[in-house]
Amino acid sequence: MYKITVFFLLIILTNSCVSKKKFVEIQDEYTTFKTTSRDNISKVKNELKDRDKQLSAYESATKTRNKELDIRSKHIKSLDEQIDFLKKTNSKLLDRMTNLTLMSKAGADSMRKSMETINEQSQYIENITTAIQRKDSLNVSFMVSLKRMINYEISDEDFSVKARKGLVCISISDKIFFSSNNANVNQKGENTLEKIAKALNGHPDLDVLVESHTDNSPVSTDGIKDNWDLSAKRATAITRLLQTRFGVQPDRILAGGRSEYSPKEYTGTEPNKKINRRIEITVMPKLEQFFQALVSGQVK
Repeated sequence: MYKITVFFLLIILTNSCVSKKKFVEIQDEYTTFKTTSRDNISKVKNELKDRDKQLSAYESATKTRNKELDIRSKHIKSLDEQIDFLKKTNSKLLDRMTNLTLMSKAGADSMRKSMETINEQSQYIENITTAIQRKDSLNVSFMVSLKRMINYEISDEDFSVKARKGLVCISISDKIFFSSNNANVNQKGENTLEKIAKALNGHPDLDVLVESHTDNSPVSTDGIKDNWDLSAKRATAITRLLQTRFGVQPDRILAGGRSEYSPKEYTGTEPNKKINRRIEITVMPKLEQFFQALVSGQVK
């Protein structure tokens, strides 16, 4: 564009015989005009960019406000629904109040009996809760006294005492009481039973179940037929000592031989067989007294 303009100027100057001075003035004016135009165009472009940014910001703000408006509209709709629900509920309550006002004497008596039944059930639940708390307290007391007596004499590998499903479960390796394939309690076993008996005699409200477990190796000794026979004789040997030597009342004791059929580990390795050969003593509340107390409401 610039070259074309200069070309035309040259033609005009040539044809008009314009002086050199005049030509220079015209050329200066054109240069000034061109510079001013370029600056104005740049300024206009910048203004357009600023306007575009402002428009973009306005559109973004408009979208945000539309979203907020949509959220508020949904909130208002939710509140309207809640108001309608409360109105309906209030209406139903008023209807029920009217029905209660018109209730006959028979209906009032029925309600009173229902309330009495609820009170009785609440008392029964309270009795159960108290009984369970008392049982748990006895279990904790027994565990503490037993651990104090035994823990330092038998290793953790051979002895454990845990609370499980509301019962106290004592597990002791069979070697503490018996030699292999034998049902006679040794001296260490008697010493251990003496301490267990002291804990039991200090808690007369608890019964005790003695269970003997063997591994799955066949028994080969005179006087013992099989693992059933061995486990039963071991369980009765322990219960007999608890009664005759250490003064535990026999009506508190149950004996059971479990043979090899309730193992802790199911593989036939020697370490697992060692784990399975054990005496388990389960201490539990006297169930008959427990339920009689519930029925009579005399749980203390």
